[in-house]
Amino acid sequence: MSAPVIDRAGRARDAVSREAWTEAYALLHARDRQPDEALTADDLGALSDAAWWSGHLDESVAARLRSHSAHVAAGDHRGAGMAAWWLHYEYAGLGRPAVAAGWLHRARHHLDGLPPCPEQSFLAWADAEEATARGDGTAALAATGLMTRLAEGSGSPDLLALSRQASCAALLAQGRRAEGLALLDEAMCAAAAGELSRVFTGWLYCLALTQCMEAADLGRAAEWTRTAMEWCAASDTGENPFRGVCRAHRVDVLDLLGEWRAAEEEARRACREVPVDCLEAAAAAYCAAGDVQRRQGRLDEAALSYAHAHELGRLPQPGLALLRLAQGRADAAAAGLRLALVCQDAHRGPLARARLLAAATEVALACGAVRDAADAAAELDALAGDVPLLRALADTAAGAVALAGGTEEALPPLRRALEGWLRLRVPYEAAQTRMLIAAADRAAGDQEAARLELASARDAFERLGAGPDARRAAALLTAASRRRLPGGLTAREAEVLRLVAGGATNKGVAGALVISEHTVARHLNNVFAKLGVSSRAAATAYAYAHGLV
Repeated sequence: MSAPVIDRAGRARDAVSREAWTEAYALLHARDRQPDEALTADDLGALSDAAWWSGHLDESVAARLRSHSAHVAAGDHRGAGMAAWWLHYEYAGLGRPAVAAGWLHRARHHLDGLPPCPEQSFLAWADAEEATARGDGTAALAATGLMTRLAEGSGSPDLLALSRQASCAALLAQGRRAEGLALLDEAMCAAAAGELSRVFTGWLYCLALTQCMEAADLGRAAEWTRTAMEWCAASDTGENPFRGVCRAHRVDVLDLLGEWRAAEEEARRACREVPVDCLEAAAAAYCAAGDVQRRQGRLDEAALSYAHAHELGRLPQPGLALLRLAQGRADAAAAGLRLALVCQDAHRGPLARARLLAAATEVALACGAVRDAADAAAELDALAGDVPLLRALADTAAGAVALAGGTEEALPPLRRALEGWLRLRVPYEAAQTRMLIAAADRAAGDQEAARLELASARDAFERLGAGPDARRAAALLTAASRRRLPGGLTAREAEVLRLVAGGATNKGVAGALVISEHTVARHLNNVFAKLGVSSRAAATAYAYAHGLV
């Protein structure tokens, strides 16, 4: 071999050892095009890794196939098994499950009969995920136990951290939250400390962020998404296929924390950065952007964002249902949520279902279906346990149902909910809960308390840019400032009358107050009867004459 050839091979392998993937890809790709420089099986594996990091997914698969063949030709079952497992992983990401399953079976064929070796950790990982998917917790923990023993025997920090994460997933699926999250923290510390290779660091961040959000652990999600984005920025010497996925998780956290402008901008960036084998993350980012746009009253933009999410394979619920409710289409909202609750993937975690149930409660109450709302709130309460984010959702729903049912039990759960939202620093839901507390205070005759809650809610909505909610709170605050409404009108009837007097149609009133058009018509009939008028014009004249507008 000539000196230049040796130099090129050495430079390529040095780039691989430094995980300088863009450089490694250029060097290995150039070598592969030279007929006198046949790449070894390991070189082909490195070329596949470098192509994957550089966004050349088809080239990555092609190089991995050649690597597998070279290992087989050399009788290297460990190398062939590892190449086969990687092909399983890549084909699964590309949406080809049958081919992926075939390569996983081939990986087992290569590795199952060998003495214990590190490569078998990946088979144990696959076994754990399959067992968790079918609800077999015992088998899942047995598989992660084997994975841990193999990792410890190998002395690999990468495999040990991955085994901790896999064990966390198995424990969370069994409801063993504290044990699972403790293991996750241990794994994430290794990633954050720079003890792992780049690919395992990226895996750990993406898997951990998914687990934190699915488990409704907002504190951990906020902390690890921030750390993940710092890693992406610090390690971004070229393409980073994990960056868009990590950013998509960050969007969800920013959305909850009320940093909506940043959330929407990050969602746009995530959709540009997410690789084609991680489109679910892009769909989640579109959903989060749609949620921001909906709450700001940008309904057409929200509809477009939800449509993009749907195109990428995600059912954009509950956001789409709440959009329909804001458009005055409560029946469509209820139908969409019923379908989502039936079709929801049981393995997406408790937060996804909790959000659907919270929205189902809100929509059912808007439709006047108090019994349906109570059923949804009861399921949410059973699901929540003592998880702070889920408990705040459940207490809000329970208080809203009690308020609609005219019971005196609304204030305790609503107060607990507000405390929970404030502790979690989730401003939008806290403001929404203040609106419900204000209604309960009014029903109890405490007008001063109601005004204080409404003022706080209005200010929060204005800071967030939640225009429709801010206007609704302001209208209620104006109504609350009057000691007694004329004509025996209730506060809600006065709200309807003010909007009608301002020129709103029944559909417009429904959208502004987030109720159905049927409910608007009922309130308007009550207004006409109490005021002794028979037309919108006469009701408008009465409103102006009595200072209601």
